[in-house]
Amino acid sequence: MVQNSPGRILPPAISQYPKVSVAGRPWKGEGMGAVKVPAALGLLLPPAEGPWGGLMGAPIVVGQVVNIKAKVNRAFNSSMEVGVKLKPLTPQTEEEKIEHSIAAERRRMRLVHKDTLKDLLTRSPCETELETRDGSAAVPAAKTRVESVELVLPPHANHQGNTFGGQIMAWMENVATIAASRLCHAHPTLRAIEMFHFRGPSQVGDRLVLKAIVNNAFKNSMEVGVCAEAYGQEMSVSRRHINSAFMTFVVLDEEGRPRTLPMVAPEPGDGERRYREASARKKIRLDRKYVVSCKQTEVPLSVPWDQSNKVYLSYNNVSALKTLVAKANWALAREKEKVRMYTLEEDKFLSFRIEMVVRISAGQAFALLSDLRRRHEWDSHYASAELVQQVDDDDMIYHVVSQTLSRENKPQDFVILASRRKPCSKGDPYVVAFRSVTLPTHPASACFTRGETLCSGFCIWPESEETSKGSAGALAGLCQKSTHNSGLPGADAGPCP
Repeated sequence: MVQNSPGRILPPAISQYPKVSVAGRPWKGEGMGAVKVPAALGLLLPPAEGPWGGLMGAPIVVGQVVNIKAKVNRAFNSSMEVGVKLKPLTPQTEEEKIEHSIAAERRRMRLVHKDTLKDLLTRSPCETELETRDGSAAVPAAKTRVESVELVLPPHANHQGNTFGGQIMAWMENVATIAASRLCHAHPTLRAIEMFHFRGPSQVGDRLVLKAIVNNAFKNSMEVGVCAEAYGQEMSVSRRHINSAFMTFVVLDEEGRPRTLPMVAPEPGDGERRYREASARKKIRLDRKYVVSCKQTEVPLSVPWDQSNKVYLSYNNVSALKTLVAKANWALAREKEKVRMYTLEEDKFLSFRIEMVVRISAGQAFALLSDLRRRHEWDSHYASAELVQQVDDDDMIYHVVSQTLSRENKPQDFVILASRRKPCSKGDPYVVAFRSVTLPTHPASACFTRGETLCSGFCIWPESEETSKGSAGALAGLCQKSTHNSGLPGADAGPCP
């Protein structure tokens, strides 16, 4: 709680938010909680002046997560003194640092999700197949439509009178389950919730109109679209769209296996649009599961490049390199002239990491390493690098030809996705990540030996204005295909032992 006392300076925006909520259990003696400060201008404490003064600290800004420690210093007959320490929360463990850094990639995925969906819709055929797999007529989507009205009561809301998000989700799941059961005539099981958006609040006394309809049904799953609208009075004409989501359901048989579902005949207009969008979302889910959720040892080195999985390949490319470099069990294998080489052996993979400090700014090093088209001018391992596809400003696909000869006495070539990222905040590195992809336009050629890299690249940290520290990481398979090398395109590490 913030108290206005002599010597304190509180910006005007602070007075609008007199309460601070703490996530965690109640304090007893000494405790810790995480708060999200809602001050628009930040909270500044002045220097200590008298018994009520506070110690000047760093400003706390909007959205910053802080640690609050409170301890009873001394208890008197009818009063006690409680000491409170407040400081911003910074990642401590390696796991926290990795998650803190990769969070920017997940945000990037969310922001471009709509663009990915639009790309898929423009490339997919507009014709809609309206027959079930057994040849019978499809179930009209209109028969699965459900609409329900809920009155928001005090138990459904928090102390500010806003409806709990979990309560809205429960109501939305109820109508979605009924819509799904009208298609399958059984008890559906919720498997996933996607794109759940809180567009605005609702308060005690509002009526919530919950609508659900089956957008599309696939062989073993169906997608149900749900939206929630709010209005204040029964005679009110205008309604506020406050929530929407897409829920995936399956129907399990007695042995717990998904049953085959009938197909849906969409309604003309918006129904057909939702039908096609559901198919696109399913493709995105499958590609995301294939690229992101699988373990590295279970994923082939070269993943097919497609418009639907480009966001997740880019995410996996950057996050895999950051995770690899941040591992704690690297072993120093050799050091020469301030260049250190580390190795890391895990399961069937052997990783290499080269670390050195160079007399060049981090930004300039980032620019040189991320543009492969000019790499051959200063790197003798590169013969050429052709820009095959400019995915966006930060992701490119190159066809790289190496000077290194394979066992077949042929030059090696790579088709790689290069993802570059600038630091999102202080302490983050510049990142240039590589991984192999396959393109129909660039199949393996008899003139080259196709090389592959699962995870490789560079992480660059600024040391000063003129120097930077860089780590070159690479992951290579042990005792697998002969086309595997160190993982760095053009680097001559030889075949796996």
